[in-house]
Amino acid sequence: MLALNNILATSLFAEENIRETILFGIFAFIILLFLILDLGLFHKQAHKISTKSALYQSIFWVVVSTLFGVFIYLYDDSGEGDSMKNAVEYFSAYLTEYALSVDNIFVILLILKYFKVDEAYYHKVLFWGILGAIVFRAIFIFVGALLIHKFTWILYIFGVFLIYSGIRIYFEDGDEKIEPEKNPILKFCRKYLPMSNHSNGGNFVIREGGKLLFTPLFLVIVLIETTDLIFAVDSIPAAFAITQNPFLIYTSNIFAVMGLRAMFFLLAGIIDKFYLLQKGLSIILFFIGAKMLLEIWHIEVDVYLSFTVIIATLTLSIILSILIPRKAEVEDAG
Repeated sequence: MLALNNILATSLFAEENIRETILFGIFAFIILLFLILDLGLFHKQAHKISTKSALYQSIFWVVVSTLFGVFIYLYDDSGEGDSMKNAVEYFSAYLTEYALSVDNIFVILLILKYFKVDEAYYHKVLFWGILGAIVFRAIFIFVGALLIHKFTWILYIFGVFLIYSGIRIYFEDGDEKIEPEKNPILKFCRKYLPMSNHSNGGNFVIREGGKLLFTPLFLVIVLIETTDLIFAVDSIPAAFAITQNPFLIYTSNIFAVMGLRAMFFLLAGIIDKFYLLQKGLSIILFFIGAKMLLEIWHIEVDVYLSFTVIIATLTLSIILSILIPRKAEVEDAG
């Protein structure tokens, strides 16, 4: 009987892996297809993205991400009713990453303005920035999954780090500052790479006098990539606190990142209006970190409760940001 149970368990596990492999193939096809269409067809020529276009793109990526969550519910099932749990974990990780992207948007906007990048090139810069994020986050997530598989106590370190991040973000004043001249990677690039003083039509590399030179736009990409890695230090441990399934973490993370560019063009002019979102994010990070640490004492927080807390906190922080004006805005109005 024990042998039969082991065979059945192995069979179910193999079947679940096949389903996840098929779903991952669908995910990879969607991402690759739209990356090709995006740069090769829709935005072949540099131009400023309109708010209307950004709205349509944002809706598109939210719909695609939601449909993928539905596919997880319908097909990612080990036979023990796990599909609903997997879908809820996917949406929890997706919402958390999507919300954390708002801070990322603000910093990216500061970088673009600091380097005085022409708005016609914003899309190109963000496209390559997101392409880098897809690669680097894959490395982060799967290395993290491997380490957690070998050393489960790393999850508790993640929990402590998330609580610390939540407290730090809560007490930040929200006035982001960037200092590219202090960035060690940019210092390295400027010191050792042949640099040009202009981008020459939005290029990252140009040829002058028979020499290949890197442009200021290349430095923008480097800075955006390093900034994304810094944000990933918060978002990826948060995703691991929600689920330890690398498939759910990576797909939710990348769908959120893919929607980041459209959301950037949509929110760039009004992002400062959602001033309480930062407080909401800090509460979510604190909650997720505490949830992870409670497992030390075998106290497990239900996945559905976690999802409810995440979506309720985000919704309230957005609504209250709109209903309650900032003190500075009240003083300006007075």
